[in-house]
This record gives sequence, C-alpha cells and structure tokens, in this order.
Amino acid sequence: MATDTATVTGQKSSPDAETLGRRLGHSHVKVKREAGLQPLEPIHIKRKYRHVAAVHSENLTSCLSHDSKEAPSFLGFRNLMVIVLIVGNLRLMIENFKKYGVLICIRCHNYRTQDLTLGALLYFIIPCHLLLAYLVELLAAQQARASIKGSKKRDGTATPGGSYVPTTGELKKFQATWRMIAWIHGINATLCLCITSFIVYFYIQHPLIGTLSEVHAIIVWLKTASYAFTNRDLRHAYLHPSKRLEDAVPEIYEKCSYPENITLSNLTYFWWAPTLVYQPVYPRTTNIRWLFVFKRLAEVFGLSAFMWICSAQYAVPVLMNSIETLSSLDLTMILERLMKLSTISLVIWLAGFFALFQSFLNALAEVMKFGDREFYTEWWNSPSVGVYWRTWNKPVYQFMKRHVFSPLVGRGWSSYDAGIAVFFLSAILHELLVGIPTHNIIGVAFIGMMAQIPLVAITAPLEKMNGINGRIIGNCIFWVSFTLIGQPLAALLYFFAWQAKYGSQSTKT
Repeated sequence: MATDTATVTGQKSSPDAETLGRRLGHSHVKVKREAGLQPLEPIHIKRKYRHVAAVHSENLTSCLSHDSKEAPSFLGFRNLMVIVLIVGNLRLMIENFKKYGVLICIRCHNYRTQDLTLGALLYFIIPCHLLLAYLVELLAAQQARASIKGSKKRDGTATPGGSYVPTTGELKKFQATWRMIAWIHGINATLCLCITSFIVYFYIQHPLIGTLSEVHAIIVWLKTASYAFTNRDLRHAYLHPSKRLEDAVPEIYEKCSYPENITLSNLTYFWWAPTLVYQPVYPRTTNIRWLFVFKRLAEVFGLSAFMWICSAQYAVPVLMNSIETLSSLDLTMILERLMKLSTISLVIWLAGFFALFQSFLNALAEVMKFGDREFYTEWWNSPSVGVYWRTWNKPVYQFMKRHVFSPLVGRGWSSYDAGIAVFFLSAILHELLVGIPTHNIIGVAFIGMMAQIPLVAITAPLEKMNGINGRIIGNCIFWVSFTLIGQPLAALLYFFAWQAKYGSQSTKT
C-alpha cells in the first residue's frame, strides 16, 4: 500500500495542508519546516480510501448560533429583501394599472394664471425684506464707525492688552440702539411671513405654487433673523473689543471683519448660499465643476418627475379611497389605509430628500463655490428621534442651535426648556408651511412637531445603552413613528380637510 505522506516546505507549517490532513482524518500528514522560505501552495493529494475520510473531526457551531466564533454575512438576505421589495412593488404597480389605468395627465392640471402671476410676483418681492435688513445694518454700521472715530470722548476703560471696558451708560446706549434695530428687523421679518401667507392663503389656490412661495418666505425670514443676530454680536465686539477667550471672534472672520462685511455683494452671496446661518466669510472652493452641476440638476428634474408620477398614479387613489374610511371612523380600516399609504409616502419623501439635500443643494453649493456641504449626516441610522432631528436637516438644525437654543441656554434656561422652545418654533413654521398652501390651518403639523418632544425623551436613553440592542430599538421606534404614523397620518388628514373644503374641485388640480 502506498504511503500518503505530504511534505510542504515553508517558513511556517502550511495551514492548508495541516487542515486538509486533519479534516480528512490523515493524521500522518507531515509538514517540513525550513527557516527563511515562504509557504508553498497547498498540495492536493489523491487519496486511495474515499470512504474513510473523517468529516467530523473538530467541534464546530452553527453559524447563526450566539457562540459562533465569527459573525455570518447576511449579504444574501439583503439581496433577497431587495428582490422581494422590487417584486412586491411591481405587483402593486400592475394591480394599480389594471384597476385605475394611466392617471398621469400633464394637461389636466389647472394652473390658474392668477396663481402663476402672484407666485412670480412673490418670488421677486420676498427678497426685498432681506434688502431692507441690509439697509438697517448699513445705518447701524455707519453709526458704529462714527462711535469709533469719536473714541476719545468715550468714558470707558482701555486696557493695555487692547480690550475696552465700556461704562454702564455706554452699555445702555448700545442696548437701546439694538432694541430699536431689533424692532425694525422683527417687523420687517414678520411682514415677510405675514404678507406671503396672506396672499398664498387667500389668492393662490394651487398648493404647489403656494408651497414654493411659503418655503421662500420662511427661508428669507430665517436668513434675515440670522443676519440681524450675527451682525449685532459683531457690532458689539467691534465697539467693545476684548482679548478674553470667551469673547473671541472666529479667526475665519478676519478676512472680512465688521463693518467691512456690510456690503451688498456680501449679502447677495448669503442670500444664495445654501445655508441659513450668516457668516461674513465661508469656506470656499476654487472652481466650479459644471459637469457636476449638470448631473445634480438632472437628478433634481428626474426625481421631481418621479415624485409627480408616484403622487398622481399611486398616492392620489389611496387618498381618495380613504375619505369614506376616515369619515366612518373605522379604526381598523384607517390603520389599513395608513399602512398602504406609508409605502408610497416614504418613497416620495426619500426621493424628495435626495433631490433637495443631495442634488439641489450640492448643485447650488458648487455654483456658489460654497465649501461646507454637510447638509445631512447618516440620519437613517439614528438610534433615537433626537439624533434624527440633529442630522437629517443640518441647515435648519444649525440655525436653531446657533440662534435659539444656545442663546436661551446662555440666559439661564435649561437644555430641556430650550429644546422645547426650539420644537415650538419649528412646529409653528411647519404649520405655516403645510397649512397655508393647503388653506387648512388645522394644527396637525403643529401637533406632530410638538409630539416629537416625548419621543425624544423616550428614545434618548436607548442611544446611551451598552451594546447595540438599545440603538436598534431606538432606530425602530424612529422609523415606525415616522413612516407608519407621522407622515401618512398627516397626509391623510390634510387631504381630508382639502376635500372637505374644495370637494370635486380638487380633481382638477
């Protein structure tokens, strides 16, 4: 009988040869070690006895068991879920087509001439409020320059380090001036929202045109507030310089310090920049990649068409069929309608998120050479509701933190109370954004935002739990509250209110 001995030359014993011998039950497989040599390729030996191989030669565990040494890969299951999702939605598309036919009709939309005219008029009027804020700050900057030129008459104390300690009278004068400026800014910003909301609510019937106008007004309102608050602090630092670390102005502002930043070109850049927070200087890129811009704009147009098709072909039939169910207050059927609506509403929302935050804002940032493009982070992995609100819409989060949350905490408010104030302001803006264009101020968006406060409190401990289980539970709570309860219910209630107010006229729009 031939001897089955395998000899492998190498620096270390070949794991492949040893494992082969051990698992096949050939303990007499020998491995020769020689220093300084690299391991050779494993040797495949043709065995004489095929029926005696030891297939069970060591203790092994099932790969899905908790005591498995290595975590298994679930890539195949992920592929399966994607296939099931695609097949399931294809079935729903076929079912929808067989039941309703093609509901998409470009010429069926009733864009009234009045709606288009007023929408275009508002597009040019709304930025005028930002221009008025510039004129106010220009006068304030001129006054500050005059005060510095007459610094010999100031009664404050100048320290050797370059700081200036103002007197009580000078501080009172600054506060009085700021109160007057703040009132002008407040009235100006409030008129921006009030005038737009009045015109949209009473004279613009089409909800899309109304929504675009209302969004524009809210953005300008937020930018005006940031422009006023930031220049107020910069003016104070200019009039009362200090070398203390807590009073330091960011170094990046030295490129355009106050009051040199109060120019029309500086304001125009802030008007178009993809941010709600004013800075005299922003990180900038050196050139514009026009191919990148065209790709992002193509994504915007493509996703916009996709959302329109999904809304007209799939969302509207579900909403129309839900009116009778909602009127009867059948909770079981309402839940079924919500579950059916949740899928299409989530798809539309995700497409809208990508179109706005990834495509449009990146295209705008590229044209403006705006360097900081972290418009969102990984919100889909949020272990709590609070993390979601801090990561999915960074421009709004940065505004709220800088101009609402931090100043309130600095005034002695607790973090919890300041957070409630942030959600209260956000709730008002959400109600204006949804209720005004749909001509139904029913408080659903307001209540939905205020309901986030207990959800934040409930899920906050989960993200701090040891291990991954707490984060998984928090993420599941976020997705269920967001996709199954939040958006579908809000869409259903506002559509019901729209139908109750306009009835069959809504089919024309």
